[in-house]
Amino acid sequence: MEYIRITKDNLEKEHICCAISNNNDVQVSSKKTWLADRFDEGLVFLKSVERGKCFIEYIPAENAWVPIIADGYVYIDCLWVSGSFKGHGYSTDLLNICVEDSKEKGKKGLCILAAAKKKPFLADPKFLKYKGFTVCDEADNGIQLWYLPFKADADKPQFRECAKHPHIEETGYVLYYTSQCPFNAKYVPVLEQTAKENDIPFYAIHIESREEAQNAPTPITNYALFHDGEYITNEQMNDKKFLKLVNV
Repeated sequence: MEYIRITKDNLEKEHICCAISNNNDVQVSSKKTWLADRFDEGLVFLKSVERGKCFIEYIPAENAWVPIIADGYVYIDCLWVSGSFKGHGYSTDLLNICVEDSKEKGKKGLCILAAAKKKPFLADPKFLKYKGFTVCDEADNGIQLWYLPFKADADKPQFRECAKHPHIEETGYVLYYTSQCPFNAKYVPVLEQTAKENDIPFYAIHIESREEAQNAPTPITNYALFHDGEYITNEQMNDKKFLKLVNV
């Protein structure tokens, strides 16, 4: 498999979004805008030359849009290989490239979010364990921070205090999200409209800066839904899933 690195120079012409074929889709433009602002912060987006879900996205942990303390590490935003690309070793290829790149840059290791059991849109813990990752911190809602140190004496990354006990004061349904995931550009407005039509208390908080993300009340900033102050899920939903959750 050949891989291509997305940069400012080729961002506009390259296909970059997981399952979205139309480059004019609002989801694609939202993601590309978010990426464009991250390249100067050290973000790397590497994907297969073929269209599909086969890519890795990572960034120096100091610049990651998650509430972690992991100075000197690289944070993996997303490692996604699925569909016809599964079973060919591409996940290992992409991870190995990330490891080598990070070592060349003098980093301490890698870190990534997961959970004890596989959750949607999070890394597979079985794969991480197989590749030598271990859990270095865990929030009250079961979201874990895994790490792969390059040296045995490397400091362990950890969640910031604001994210260790996910809870908010607001009542009703409250969604925290970023533009890192392209699907949010489509489905967050769907939830807002669905909630309005069904008189469901709902409020979406769009995290628009690294500082906001690093001080968020949830380990997962990409998509985190709360209800009456308690964390519910990181699984993105359409209108039907949301109404099923609410039992309307």
